[in-house]
Amino acid sequence: MVARHEQWMAKYGRVYSDAAEKAQRLEVFKANVAFIESINAGNHKFWLEANQFADLTDDEFRATRTGYKLPASKGQRTTAFRYANVSLDDLSDSVDWRAKGAMVASMEGIVKLSTGKLISLSEQELMDCDVNGMDQGCNGGEMDDAFQFIIDNGGLTTECNYPYTAVDGTCNSGKASKDAASIKGYEDVPANDEASLRKAVANQPVSVAVDGGDSLFRFYKGGVLSGACGTELDHGIAAVGYGVAADGTKYWLMKNSWGTAWGEGGYIRMERDISDEEGLCGLAMQPSYPTA
Repeated sequence: MVARHEQWMAKYGRVYSDAAEKAQRLEVFKANVAFIESINAGNHKFWLEANQFADLTDDEFRATRTGYKLPASKGQRTTAFRYANVSLDDLSDSVDWRAKGAMVASMEGIVKLSTGKLISLSEQELMDCDVNGMDQGCNGGEMDDAFQFIIDNGGLTTECNYPYTAVDGTCNSGKASKDAASIKGYEDVPANDEASLRKAVANQPVSVAVDGGDSLFRFYKGGVLSGACGTELDHGIAAVGYGVAADGTKYWLMKNSWGTAWGEGGYIRMERDISDEEGLCGLAMQPSYPTA
């Protein structure tokens, strides 16, 4: 296991400050690898790997890689749902927005669908400038609050103009003033209703909150994630499609933000239409999408 840890450190460029920290991280790594191997030894529709997060404890991981904040008022607020009258019988058996050129986050997706232009928009502007409400950059936020900021702000500038730095910065109002695209509003998908979520995803990419700190989600590598997953919503992803696997398992196709080395090229397939109404990892609890 010491040798495996050394190989893992070399692969991910991990360097520790001293021998004591290295010894402590080795113990965490051992525990995570034991969990991963126990899952992979079972009869599952998915598999895990000791990825870049394998030397972090659960608490450390949740503190650094998740940040969705559940607003206190969310349960009381209701919006229109423009896809309510869509018939499930009329929907395709599979949808993949990646193949349609709108495979990115939900705002870029609806801009592409409404204008025909796929524009890479600035996440950094959101992080630096949307800090007066619930959204607090690297310390987390909530998708509907971000949509509201974009509406009030008149849009977002491009990724090229205001590039991502992965750290909180001071709002650059000069760059932020050059809006490249905007949205008109946003709507919530009815909560705990995967059928309604399918209606929405058939028409556009949708923002979804999940329990991204769950170890099954954290160490996911491939296949269709299924089984027991938490519903402590702490991470935002985008539903960019759905389909049916070769073994007949129905799944959601989700785009994550942890790099292309994670999961299936940065994406995860999650089992669809499970018995728990909240959806796997809580994916059906708080979905929403922008309108243009």
